[in-house]
Amino acid sequence: MRRLLVLVATAVATLSVTAATASAKIDSGQGLVGENNDLMVTLFGFAVLIGIPAFALLASLLQNRLDKRRYRRLDAARARQATNNKRHGW
Repeated sequence: MRRLLVLVATAVATLSVTAATASAKIDSGQGLVGENNDLMVTLFGFAVLIGIPAFALLASLLQNRLDKRRYRRLDAARARQATNNKRHGW
């Protein structure tokens, strides 16, 4: 409960600080790149449509590779443990 309270308080403080700077800037609603036209909006939409699945694919491939590495390491540890048990005694 305390973490939630701290999180909400931090979010409110951050939003209140950044809202003042956003509302003080008067530039006729233009963004950082200037006026938008249909082509810019369309290209941004295509970038989002291609970017999100590409990120998901890359993240899945990375996780698959890391899982394979982890399983190889666990198998090697089990093999070392099995051979280590056989070395005791005559």
